[in-house]
Amino acid sequence: MDAIWTRAAELPRFPPLKRDLQTDVLLIGGGLAGLLCAWRLTREGVNCALLEADRLCGGVTGHTTAKVTAQHGLFCHTLLRRFGPGKARLYWEANQAALERYRALGREIDCEFQERDAYVYHRSRRDLLQREAKACLRLGIPAELVSSLPLPFPTAGAVRLPRQAQVHPLKLLAALSRELPVFEETRVTELLPGQAVTASGNLVTANKMVIATHFPFLNQHGSYFLKLYQHRSYVLALENAPDPGGMYVDGAKTGLSFRTAENRLLLGGGGHRTGKPGGGWAELEALARRWYPQAKIAARWAAQDCMSLDGVPYIGPYSRNTPGLYVATGFSKWGMTSAMAAAELLAALLQGRESPYAPLFSPSRSILRPQLAANGWEAARSLLTPRGPRCPHMGCALRWNPQEHSWDCPCHGSRFGETGTLLDNPATGNLP
Repeated sequence: MDAIWTRAAELPRFPPLKRDLQTDVLLIGGGLAGLLCAWRLTREGVNCALLEADRLCGGVTGHTTAKVTAQHGLFCHTLLRRFGPGKARLYWEANQAALERYRALGREIDCEFQERDAYVYHRSRRDLLQREAKACLRLGIPAELVSSLPLPFPTAGAVRLPRQAQVHPLKLLAALSRELPVFEETRVTELLPGQAVTASGNLVTANKMVIATHFPFLNQHGSYFLKLYQHRSYVLALENAPDPGGMYVDGAKTGLSFRTAENRLLLGGGGHRTGKPGGGWAELEALARRWYPQAKIAARWAAQDCMSLDGVPYIGPYSRNTPGLYVATGFSKWGMTSAMAAAELLAALLQGRESPYAPLFSPSRSILRPQLAANGWEAARSLLTPRGPRCPHMGCALRWNPQEHSWDCPCHGSRFGETGTLLDNPATGNLP
C-alpha cells in the first residue's frame, strides 16, 4: 500500500529531456533535497535544471513521516561528545533555521503545517534522558525533561522540545515545484567533467552539479560506499486510534515513533539495516492489536534512510578530486530539516558564499568512526557469500526480504523486486 500522502496531493508532471542542455547548475535527483535546492536557487535567480530518473518524490520523499524537528533523537549529548559544543550548537542552529523556513512556507502554502511539541522518550533509561536534558541546557536549547506521556506503555519519561512541526510533504513540494525547471523520466548514466550524459544520449553541460539521489551513484570518488549504509523502517496508518498530542521517537535505535496525520495515528518502527532481518510490519501489527484493538489499518508503507558514520549528513563538495561537483546525502532519518539545511548550504556554496555550516557537514571530514568497521564487515561478509543473486552495484550477495518480497543488499542498501526490477539505489539498473 502507498503512503497516505499520495492520496491527497497531485504532483505536477514534467516532460523528459529530449535535447542537449546548457545550464549553470545541474541538480540530479527529484526528491526533497533536490527540489528544495532547485527552489532555493531559482528564488535567487540562478540558472539551474533538475533531472529526475522517474517521477518526482517517487522514492524516499514520498514515504517519510514528515516530522519537521530540530530534535534528532538523543542528539545533543552525542554531538557534544563527538564534535564539541561549537559544532554541536551549529548543528542545532542549522536544523532550527530549517524548521523556521518551513514555518514561513506554511503561512504561504496549504501544506497542513501544524505546530507540535517533539518528544524523545526511553522505555527504561531515565539516566540517558537526564544526560540529554543537561546537554541541551549546556547548548542553550529550550528542552525540558518530562515524566508523564500519553503513550500506551510505561516509559522513563522524555525530553520535550516545544514548537516543532509536522507537514504534508507532497502538498508542500507540489506547490514549490510547479515553476521549477524540472525534467522527469531522464536518467543520468554518466558524469564527465562539467557534463552529464542521459540514458537517451543527451548531453547536459553545467558549471556545477549536485548529486541528490539519496545514495550517491558515483563510486570512484568520495568513498560513499564506505561512509553510508541504509536502514529500513515501517509505518502503519491507524484509524480509530487516539491522538498522542505530539510527535514521539524512541531514544533506542529499534524503538517506535508516533505522530498523527489526516486523523490517523502513524505508528512507525520494526526497523533494521537493509538486507538484515527485522520486525517490519508484522511487529507493528502485533503491537497495534495489543494497544489499539479498535483501530483499523488504513495504510502501510516502508521508508529507507541513508545513515552516515557519525549521524551528521554529508553536504558540500563531493570529494577533493571532483571540482564543481556537490552532494547531499546521509540524512540519517531526519530528512525534512536536513534537506532544507542542505538547500540553504548548497545555495551558498554554489554561488561562492562562505557558510559557517560548511565544515560541520563537509563530506571530506574524518571517517574514523566505529560504524566504518561495521560497514566494512558487512561488505566483506556479503562479498564472500558464495550463493544467491549478486547486486550489480558492487557485487554483494542479495538477501530475500519475505515481508516486502524483495531482494535487498546488506552492503549498501540497493533493493530489487521479485523479477529483478530496481527499487532503491545505489544500483543503477535491474538484475539480469
